[in-house]
Amino acid sequence: MIGHDLPPRDEMVRAFLHRDSTYEGVFVTAVRTTGIFCRPACSARKPRPENVEFYSTCHAALLAGYRPCKRCDPMVPLGQLPTWVRPLMEEVDADPTRRWRDEDLRGMGLDPGRVRRWFRSSHGMTFHAYSRSRRLGEAVGRIQDGEGVARSAFGVGYDSLSGFQEAFRKLVGDAPTAARNAPVIRFTRLPTPLGPVVAGATDDALCLLEFADRRGLPTQLRTLARRTGAVLTPGDNDILDKLRTELNDYFRGGRAAFTVPVHAPGTDFQERVWRELRRIEPGATISYADLARRIGQPTAVRAVARANGHNRVAILIPCHRVVGADGTLTGYGGGLWRKKRLLELEREQGSAG
Repeated sequence: MIGHDLPPRDEMVRAFLHRDSTYEGVFVTAVRTTGIFCRPACSARKPRPENVEFYSTCHAALLAGYRPCKRCDPMVPLGQLPTWVRPLMEEVDADPTRRWRDEDLRGMGLDPGRVRRWFRSSHGMTFHAYSRSRRLGEAVGRIQDGEGVARSAFGVGYDSLSGFQEAFRKLVGDAPTAARNAPVIRFTRLPTPLGPVVAGATDDALCLLEFADRRGLPTQLRTLARRTGAVLTPGDNDILDKLRTELNDYFRGGRAAFTVPVHAPGTDFQERVWRELRRIEPGATISYADLARRIGQPTAVRAVARANGHNRVAILIPCHRVVGADGTLTGYGGGLWRKKRLLELEREQGSAG
């Protein structure tokens, strides 16, 4: 997808002035007086709107002679690790049990303040909170492998059993022994051309795929934990690796269908709706009324729309393929601009095939 139509200028100006991150991927802003282009939500001082041009892609802004902003780095896909933070993440992945201090970050040539700001922006928590969550996730794995709670606690770097138990209760809401038979959902952020997504999976199936800026994401996480009885912790597994590969193929136009197994627990009605969504062909659309008829409940249009909104697995359970009765795009938690782009991508794949 090389380019796309831009929204009306007054809408883009409003989004630009309010640093609206939901327009990430819709446009970039180019400032005539500086020759620089930025993301919509760049934290740099805002120029006068009359000095701003809008482009649908970074490529278009580059061709117009603008250079990328060093502060917001619009050339890096949102959610992708910046070069400077990659060594730190590699260290965390290599040893999730390590207890990090600010002096450790400085020893790697990193400013703790910069690390903290990036993690808050990208993960909704500080780096130290992130690394603690990784340590707790490692402890859950050890407990489920049969290791004792005390040994697991000390093995992941806790100085006291009481400190470990308190941290565990904050994460899981129960005692560490409750993790022995509980499923574990590991979640991570993945970059996409439409902005970062949060993905969560057990070792057997994908349970969550949501755009990271969706307002209902915290509610979806709580609902998922309640329905599965799972422990949610940062991490990775083979299912998430498979998803990463297939999402990349999908956005490059080389994949129409996914083979990643999906587990989406809900009410009986919700699950019927979600199963039917997966039968809609890529690039095709149906109305909410059509969907209600397909599940044999033609009067349940509003309930079908609510079930669509409660879908926790975007793209793979393709609620973006449901439109209004007149064909207009309505009701997508990730933003209507994303719904439009997903349908455009799938139609381009179909025409190319």
